[in-house]
Amino acid sequence: MPQTVAPTATAPAVESLKAQAIDLNFWYGSKHALKGINLSFPENKVTALIGPSGCGKSTLLRCFNRMHDLYPGNRYQGQLLLQPSGCNIIAPTTDPVEMRMRISMVFQKPNPFPKSIFENVAFGLRLRGISKPAVLRERVEEALRFAALWDETKDRLHQSAYNLSGGQQQRLCIARALASEPEIVLFDEPTSALDPMATSRIEDLIYSLRNRVTILLVTHNMQQAARVSDYTAFMYLGELIEVNETAKMFHMPTQRLTEEYISGHFG
Repeated sequence: MPQTVAPTATAPAVESLKAQAIDLNFWYGSKHALKGINLSFPENKVTALIGPSGCGKSTLLRCFNRMHDLYPGNRYQGQLLLQPSGCNIIAPTTDPVEMRMRISMVFQKPNPFPKSIFENVAFGLRLRGISKPAVLRERVEEALRFAALWDETKDRLHQSAYNLSGGQQQRLCIARALASEPEIVLFDEPTSALDPMATSRIEDLIYSLRNRVTILLVTHNMQQAARVSDYTAFMYLGELIEVNETAKMFHMPTQRLTEEYISGHFG
């Protein structure tokens, strides 16, 4: 179970952990965006990160696949461990490209590549050196099935991904993220640009994927966090305020700030 190091934190349940943030700090230049984050992420569970805009949710998410490295002046401190190996994701000696292969990300807006449906899903596989046509076909089909998109695309795999609807494009991006068999998938507001029906399909998909991969979900939608996550962590001004099993967090938050945010009385 995720936990803070605050004295009020409850004892963690006995679960396999997939990742751990230990006294994690992050700066955008001189701006201290993450402040001493201590948080554990159970394996094959969905952990939702909630909090107001600018609280550090997406910043924390992007530490996992080293996206901050793409911009000058950013700086990490502390540890972000990938288990069971104990690899420190943010260590200078850790290869960011390897982390991006092991930890996939699905963004707020669908971002298919200007390629066919098939080549979108096969992209990461080709980067991994997989080139045998039979293997590519098998892995692409498997990923599309996991993303609940195979039946809708099996007869047009070589058409442009841009021909798909917005919801289909987002599921294609999820298939692309799953194809290379990552250890963790990061979802950053994955349904904010979608209509309610497409949102429902993505939520069902996230819920079902927990049996395959560990998931971190950033969302502003309290109902979405309640529906799909096993654990919820509330952040504010770069700090972790509270974390607990989702049902307990939404019904019995221990911190007044958390209660105000969840109830809509925040600010």
